[in-house]
Amino acid sequence: MRIPRIFTEQNLLSGEQIELEESASHHLSKVLRMQAGRELILFNGAGGEFAATIHEVNKKHVIVSVQEHTVDNRESPLELELAIGISRGERFEWVLQKATELGVTKITPLITERTEVKVNGDRQEKMHDRWQHILVSACEQCQRNLLPQLSAPIQISDWLPQVNSDLRFVLHHRDSQRLPADKTPASVTLLIGPEGGLSEREIAHALEQDFKALTLGPRVLRTETAPVAAISLVQYLWGDF
Repeated sequence: MRIPRIFTEQNLLSGEQIELEESASHHLSKVLRMQAGRELILFNGAGGEFAATIHEVNKKHVIVSVQEHTVDNRESPLELELAIGISRGERFEWVLQKATELGVTKITPLITERTEVKVNGDRQEKMHDRWQHILVSACEQCQRNLLPQLSAPIQISDWLPQVNSDLRFVLHHRDSQRLPADKTPASVTLLIGPEGGLSEREIAHALEQDFKALTLGPRVLRTETAPVAAISLVQYLWGDF
């Protein structure tokens, strides 16, 4: 039987007992219906993972015994940032999940000229909390022990001057440039627009900031398809695929 992997924000030390957060406790006791004695794997994003055993299940919380620590982070050797325009509904959340599974190091949600999602005040905080939860769930599933860094939404014009990756690509379906297989960068940034893509002005601004135009073939890819294709190619060339 598959051993569940659970993320916790608490410090983890071998030999100690901890009470898991309410959401994790609910998942284990109510959804998976696990009882005392069952094995778990715990991680907190600080590196590596801990074997654990359920010590007690009560009405609201699950208490676990933390056991040995294993140093295994399963991270790509390539530092890869995905900067993508925020899109509507479940599309953006799907991208967050798949980017995490594919080994992205950092995710930067961008506000662009064609971004239709309102990002401000309390709404931004709620969106960020939901996005973070998606990253946690994806890491639990794909066995990553380090969460990708999730930046706060930022205007693309403010973000572009901050980028310092070895290679920087802006997806541009009207261009014909492909990935340069002869280079071996330590870090890469991928810039992708929301629904409708980036404007000509935004693409021009990116090119002025040392980005290279990149096409993924003759077909126009949707905003949720393009990052999966681009990340997979980059990981194949310079990462751990």
